[in-house]
Amino acid sequence: MSLVLTGAVVGLSGTAQAATKTTSVKLDCVAPPPQAGATGNQNFTITLPDGAKAGDVVPITIDPGASPVIPGFSVTTVNTSKITLKVGSTTQTVVSPPETVSVVAGQPLDPSGFSGTIKIPDGSEGTTVSVALDLSVTDANLGGSVFTTTCTPNPRPSASLGSVAVEALPKDPITTKLTPNSGKAGQAVVVTGANFPAGPVTCTALKAGAATGDTGTGTAAADGTATCNITVNNAADEIKIDGSITPYKVYVFVVDQPGVKNPVDVEVLPGPLAIGPQAGNPAVSFGKVTINGKSQSVIGQFTAMAVQDFRGGTLGWDVSATRTPFLNSVTGHAMATAQIGIQPTCKVTNADSPSTCTAGAPGAISDTPMKVASQSAGGDNLTGGEFEVGGAGMIQLPPFMFADTYQSVVTFSIA
Repeated sequence: MSLVLTGAVVGLSGTAQAATKTTSVKLDCVAPPPQAGATGNQNFTITLPDGAKAGDVVPITIDPGASPVIPGFSVTTVNTSKITLKVGSTTQTVVSPPETVSVVAGQPLDPSGFSGTIKIPDGSEGTTVSVALDLSVTDANLGGSVFTTTCTPNPRPSASLGSVAVEALPKDPITTKLTPNSGKAGQAVVVTGANFPAGPVTCTALKAGAATGDTGTGTAAADGTATCNITVNNAADEIKIDGSITPYKVYVFVVDQPGVKNPVDVEVLPGPLAIGPQAGNPAVSFGKVTINGKSQSVIGQFTAMAVQDFRGGTLGWDVSATRTPFLNSVTGHAMATAQIGIQPTCKVTNADSPSTCTAGAPGAISDTPMKVASQSAGGDNLTGGEFEVGGAGMIQLPPFMFADTYQSVVTFSIA
């Protein structure tokens, strides 16, 4: 059973060097009669590029090595290997071209190596993506009849067969802070920034997007941190370090008014970080399926949940999902090997929200929390807003199970 919820092909990666690794994987194999199943080790030799960008489709070469299944008879078949890999948080399948094989009784099957592609998951910038074995399936075509051997790694997925270092995103230069961020004419302000090339920098005061004539100078260090000093003499509503991207930092120009001073104070209290509805969503039906002796997949849609971040600060949040096993608590029937996956979505529902949100990578939901959406911390900038989290779902069913109605409870939590 493979959960394939990855996105569309984005493009092949560039000229990264290739790295080859051989890993011994313990497999539990189920072969069609009159063959017997087997448990044993199989060497998988994997060649991957040592570097790529998130979203790249990269080449992979797989040499499965000798199978632990020992044929009990001699025959010529046309075999196809389907190797399902755990690529970071996603599951992807690489399929070999058909290969004519002369099976010899008593000798292990040793399929030829083959090449394909995998996609580096979106959102994996600056990490190392591990590639592990999730399932190995061989279809043997004998005179039009297909006999399938399924080998499951133990544990599943296997240890890493190889990895790809994912490039970090280049960071845009930004203006990060004004100290102070308000003042009367003649106010000296220290402007700081991040991600600037080392060397001299200049800073500029703006009013309605136009330069006011007030400028300053400073320096960016080797780590990209910039400091610039400016004196604000003219009315301004923003200050920037030149070369930075919007939004710039807000500046409040104070004009001293004659007369009696009457200060006015207001206290703004933080609101909650919450995901709802608190009573839970209604059950989602993934429809009906009829047992046919093969693994089957059914598609559904998770009901969207509202996320509210009214804390009035600079913190971020993560929404994660876990699930319980598929079972019927009345009959006692369970589907231990059934999988459920999600292709998450997240969107802003309040246009005034100071933050955006990011959907997590597609993948299988288990009893280990899986990140499905997030809002980044803001540093010196305000975060928060209102959002909607949901996504498409896929249930992958085993070839055989009790005919019954099963339920798994998927729980979404925020922190």
